Amino acid sequence: MISYTGEKPLASWRGQERYENDLLDCLTVIFKSGGCAWSACRMCSYRHERYSGLSCDTLLDRLRGQLAWIIDQYKSEDYRMIKIFTSGSFFDPDEVPPAFLTDIAAAFRGKLVIAETRPEYVTRQTLEQFIGGIDDGSWEIPLYCAMGLETSNDLIREKSINKGFRFADFADAAHRAHAAGAGVKAYLLFKPLFLTEGEAMADMQTSIQDVSGHADLISMNPCTVQRNTELEFYWKRGAYRPPYLWSILKILENAPVHITCDPLGGGQKRGPHNCGKCDYDIVKGVRDYSLNADRDLIGALLDIDCGCRKEWEYVLAEERPYCMPLTR
Repeated sequence: MISYTGEKPLASWRGQERYENDLLDCLTVIFKSGGCAWSACRMCSYRHERYSGLSCDTLLDRLRGQLAWIIDQYKSEDYRMIKIFTSGSFFDPDEVPPAFLTDIAAAFRGKLVIAETRPEYVTRQTLEQFIGGIDDGSWEIPLYCAMGLETSNDLIREKSINKGFRFADFADAAHRAHAAGAGVKAYLLFKPLFLTEGEAMADMQTSIQDVSGHADLISMNPCTVQRNTELEFYWKRGAYRPPYLWSILKILENAPVHITCDPLGGGQKRGPHNCGKCDYDIVKGVRDYSLNADRDLIGALLDIDCGCRKEWEYVLAEERPYCMPLTR
């Protein structure tokens, strides 16, 4: 019996997610873990949220305490899907002790599970064992490995994001996941550092095309400026602007498949934004589109009459890349 020890996850919330043609009640949990082993992405602040210097047994106790809190706070019958995030990778055995995967499987057996991980931790043995614990026959695919590929362009992923793996590594991990009976969800990052608005749009459109052959689900994450990150360093000096909401709409309109998008921080200076007048309606509309997949809604949002659209069009036409060194 796992008991509550005073530990709580970094965050948790209820919501809805589109899955195939259904809307599922979903629980999202961000567990505080041993920390990301890579811990070098330019835009990520979650790498700072970790337990440091704990033994494996102590770390396991802390994670079990968080799980007990979740079980106490949320009724199992109130959600069918659970999305699991950590400070890094759920399937990294040094960050999340394997015994905790068994605890998670027992706690959420019968749920549709989406768990985030880097590609190097996607192994057939680990996934098959985890699926064996969560699968009660309710879902054809009970587990999706969610990987932050960010872009299909290796140069952008290395220089603008510093992700530490190649597109080929993602593709190989997707193959291993499918072989183990799991699905694949890809997270793409819209407008990382050092790209103009136009370059970022072109990269996202190409990435969606490239990823479609490997991932079953695709989510586009417009970049937000998190605190204590390299991205914030440049943003504070006027060398970075989060993406325009107009750009997000255009990408969703042109995407060959349905892409989910939740513009976190939308309408705020650190998040994707336009001028402030049209932001609320567009952010709400993008979130609605993620649930209903209604392309007509995107068209209607693009028809909003707001003066900042001309600013966006000017930026796309005239913005030029900084002449910044890409090596040190």
